[in-house]
Amino acid sequence: MEVLTVQNQFADQHYGDITATRIRNWSRSLSNNAQEQQQNQQHETLQTEEEQYDCDSVDAAAVNELSQRLLTELRAAKTRNLTCTEVSLPTDLTQRIASDIVRVSEREPCGIRGCTVFVEYEEEANNLKRIAKLKLDPEMVSTFEVYLTLRQDKRGWTALLPQFIKGLSRTITISPDYSIVKRKLYSHDSN
Repeated sequence: MEVLTVQNQFADQHYGDITATRIRNWSRSLSNNAQEQQQNQQHETLQTEEEQYDCDSVDAAAVNELSQRLLTELRAAKTRNLTCTEVSLPTDLTQRIASDIVRVSEREPCGIRGCTVFVEYEEEANNLKRIAKLKLDPEMVSTFEVYLTLRQDKRGWTALLPQFIKGLSRTITISPDYSIVKRKLYSHDSN
């Protein structure tokens, strides 16, 4: 998906300069079209190492698998809960989210397998809508929950549109900012 209107949208953050090759890949379309999904998969396998998210000590395979599951759930939530035709995400968003979730699960008794992820969407302040739920291992009893809150990007050109025109737009742009809240489902008894 070409998104040329947002070249310098995140220049004030840690993203630095966005090069022309990165503009082409700035967002990822959550399309249900099988042909587009196949093209996206082919494109993902051709990415260079510099475009891959650096996971440090986090298990890269777990991060990549969780990232793909998040994308699958967001594709399903697009029509089920968001009632839009397209959702645009920053390219590395699901990788960063997956890395953070794997990182917070490291000290849990069952690790990432005991995690249930609730994905919430915040269109406006204090207006949350739960759009997805992922039980990472259906065979395992959940030992903790992660609440992931995604927000609509208000900094783009769509923020300048009048409210009645925003209602006509069927595209949602997700902000690169998100929050994760972890809730344990057990207590440590020292007795």
